[in-house]
Amino acid sequence: MKVTFPHMGNTMVYKKLLELLGHEIIDPPVPSKRTIDLGVKHSPEFSCFPMKVLMGSYLEALEMGADTIISSGGHGPCRAGYYGETHQRILNSLGHEVEVIIFDDFKDDFKDSMRKVWKVKNGKSWAEVWRTLKLSYRMSKALDRLEKQIQIKRAYEAHTGESTRVWEGIQGCFERVYNDTDLIEAEAQGQNAIEGIKLRQVPQEKRIKIGVVGEIYVVMEQSINMKIEELLGGLNAEVERSQYLSDWIDFNLLPKRYTKPHELEILKLGEPYIQEMIGGHAKQTVGHIVDYAQRGFDGVIHLMPFACLPELISQSVIPTITKEWGIPVLSLSIDEQTGTANVQTRVEAFIDMIKMKKSKLLNTITDSQNVEVKNEDLLYWHRRGLSQYQCGCSRQSV
Repeated sequence: MKVTFPHMGNTMVYKKLLELLGHEIIDPPVPSKRTIDLGVKHSPEFSCFPMKVLMGSYLEALEMGADTIISSGGHGPCRAGYYGETHQRILNSLGHEVEVIIFDDFKDDFKDSMRKVWKVKNGKSWAEVWRTLKLSYRMSKALDRLEKQIQIKRAYEAHTGESTRVWEGIQGCFERVYNDTDLIEAEAQGQNAIEGIKLRQVPQEKRIKIGVVGEIYVVMEQSINMKIEELLGGLNAEVERSQYLSDWIDFNLLPKRYTKPHELEILKLGEPYIQEMIGGHAKQTVGHIVDYAQRGFDGVIHLMPFACLPELISQSVIPTITKEWGIPVLSLSIDEQTGTANVQTRVEAFIDMIKMKKSKLLNTITDSQNVEVKNEDLLYWHRRGLSQYQCGCSRQSV
């Protein structure tokens, strides 16, 4: 089989897993304007943005010779659960002979999941499959550990872009991993490269920490979220995402008796605000916002595909969380019409607001009992596209 897969974040782990199982890999191109245009052209107008980008990615991979697509599914009312079947039908209608293999939650249909595993294992023994799965899982953990350090270092790098270049080099090191010894060496090389990044000294009280939450695809795929992590790092803000590949594996694939995924704690934090499981990552979104507030983060960027119902629901309860926890949240809707300049302006304004808040320039004490935002300050944030709850305040509570 000539196998391809979605381009979502760092694709190294998916690629290495399938490569070690003996498949010919068609590495999907990084999503571009052409990718999005192809996806929009051949997808239903009402479908959400991730489905359109995936459609464009699949069409580009098929042009490169792929005949099999392997991806994960969704659960609950979220439309992501229908992506696989919809993509299969659209691609077939366009004349492509392609098989789309979707791995949903193993617990929902273990028998069907094992049937798909049998097909993908490509004649390898179960011992070989087990070794490959173990190595791929350990790779995901190692890459996530290194990437989390990059997301912090980028905020203080002395030479702009050095952290990003180091991260690209680290991924190159992991390309050469084929066994446990290679993995240990690659992680050590990556750690040494990260420690070699020259940093500016910034007082602890002036450091800014931003969490990024939302639907998993727009959170993890930097090519469609306007490289939000690099943008925030360039504005001297540390970044932590709510979604990492190894965490997704822990929660969705590993038996709970063998692991204690952090996501279970996050779901408990989100339970008071969204009681029902409505699909997508809505409950995780609000849970992570509470978690970031408890951990002393300065703000949160909420990313969501345009018209994503689960994230619209989470957005509706964000003002309540902001009022209760005092953490500012900026929601950004992403689709094919989203402009880089618009996102950059709003994020810059958001970070400016946080810096002013930290330096106590935003607060004006009117008397010993009441604190309110000056009218000219509210007008300033309104002109830059920020509402009062995105400032983490109201007239009465600031």
